[in-house]
Amino acid sequence: MCGIGGIVYRPGVAPRSGETLQRLADGLGHRGPNGVHIERLGQADLVHTRLSIVDLAGGDQPLHAGHAALVANGEIYNDPQIRDSIGNQLFATGSDCESALRLWEREGRGFPDHLRGMYAIALYDSAEDKLFLVRDPFGIKPLYYTLLPDGLAFASEPRALIAAGLVANGLDAGKRDELLQLQFTTGSETIFPGIRRVLPGEMLEVTHGSIVARTRKAALPTGKTERIDEAEALDRLDAALMDSVRAHERADVPFGLFLSGGIDSVTVLAAMARVRRENGQEAPLLTWTAGFDVRDAADETEHAAAMAKSVGAEHAVLRVTKDDFWTHLPAIVACMDDPAADYAIVPTWLLAREARKSATVILSGEGGDELFAGYGRYRRAALPWWRGGRGMRRHGTFDGLDVLRHPSRVWRDGIAAAERTACGMGRLSAAQAVDITEWLPNDLLLKLDRCLMAQGLEGRTPLLDPVIAAAVWCLPDDLKVRGRQGKYLLRQWLERELPEARPFAPKQGFTVPVGAWIEEQGARLGALMAAQPAIMAIAHPVKVEALFRRASGRRERHAVWALLFYALWYRVQIDGVCPDGDVFDVLASRQTVHSCE
Repeated sequence: MCGIGGIVYRPGVAPRSGETLQRLADGLGHRGPNGVHIERLGQADLVHTRLSIVDLAGGDQPLHAGHAALVANGEIYNDPQIRDSIGNQLFATGSDCESALRLWEREGRGFPDHLRGMYAIALYDSAEDKLFLVRDPFGIKPLYYTLLPDGLAFASEPRALIAAGLVANGLDAGKRDELLQLQFTTGSETIFPGIRRVLPGEMLEVTHGSIVARTRKAALPTGKTERIDEAEALDRLDAALMDSVRAHERADVPFGLFLSGGIDSVTVLAAMARVRRENGQEAPLLTWTAGFDVRDAADETEHAAAMAKSVGAEHAVLRVTKDDFWTHLPAIVACMDDPAADYAIVPTWLLAREARKSATVILSGEGGDELFAGYGRYRRAALPWWRGGRGMRRHGTFDGLDVLRHPSRVWRDGIAAAERTACGMGRLSAAQAVDITEWLPNDLLLKLDRCLMAQGLEGRTPLLDPVIAAAVWCLPDDLKVRGRQGKYLLRQWLERELPEARPFAPKQGFTVPVGAWIEEQGARLGALMAAQPAIMAIAHPVKVEALFRRASGRRERHAVWALLFYALWYRVQIDGVCPDGDVFDVLASRQTVHSCE
């Protein structure tokens, strides 16, 4: 796991200064604490900050092959197979990322078609003055770019482009409204004007500093629903799960698992335990779970601990308190430069900080709900209207609360576009596909990437693998959803593999008690929030104060969290306030970020 960045220039343009490139590298430093490399090659400057995972001694980047050079962030899980097909003697390092470079030599611009993994890659050919920017099909690893008068710049995070002075800081009001109503932002445009995402599975071809072509590799298989019986489907799922987990465990550093107690992470736990048994590994698996200090909060720490014990894992429980929330929230929000107002950032960031003491790689169960149809909203979307069916995300967070001054009428346009793309599928698959296109890369995976990389920790998602997608995507609906439960086939696999998990029993779920914490400070925080210029510009101050006094309500807690997240995000990312203080300090502060460097 690393940070990548660079600039490719138009012909005849003088390169940017070394100071600019150093600022770009500094903006990515947290992603790669083990080394920084800046290199000029032809009409391009390449930047790489390394977190060493594979080939600790010899895997520094850029990697070279003739006129080509590569910097990458991620892991290529089929590296052993690629080496066998090309010839291991042609490889100069043990780095899995070198596989992409050798594939480029053999396949040319078709090299991404042969990659299995999570990756953001920049490959530059100085002989042709061509740059290829490539992102994995599920969008597990991030990649951003901006068009400049003198060329094109790219980086793993938008804030690195801004810190380098390549893009002026600013705010897109439409994307702000989408964030408030939806929790995340969709599509290629970001909240920062002029900074765009390379889309999941997309490859940009840049010649002489200008984009000349775009192609996109789909994350999901195409084809009709298969006719397959449950036993055969279960065996196929078993083979895919075990293959994926074995590939995702490949590392030269300690690794472990974030274990929520839910079906997805317990499935990964069971598969990891089986790999250990098959390999005769004696070292215990490391697992971590977060719980909360609010009595009525959904809490599966006991179940998670029991599951860890059942496979002999070395388990730790992190109790997240309201003091943690108030103390660390500014720093947590600060790492979410591409904003996603998902309150799970709080336990994820704190768990990452704890896990980093003994591991460098963390596996998680992200993607299980999306790929195996776990959410209730999928079941509702699959029903016809006359049976109570309804579409997803029809209402925004603030609809009906009468808090915003000018509620957006177009906040749902990105989701609507994804729905139109998926409209040829069945109802259930279409609902899943919309989330896999937008919610997954722009919320869940973004959260995992930023919160773990803030601690110099790599996150891996074995349930999001093309091998698993190929095994389950085209299954009939009744192997995904059965009665009132989703993830039917995955539950069946877990019942067979680890019956102690009781996969068909009702689960509590995972909810961070932000509403209860905020309501305790409702009067104080509401007044402070209502006085924030960023909040005054979008909401009625009196109504904001009233909203914070009833923050524990079912709808109100989502709204107050969205406003608090946005206010802190704005203070840090737009106003440049130092995040080294508690929530109240940062909201009241006039100090810039430079004062805490």
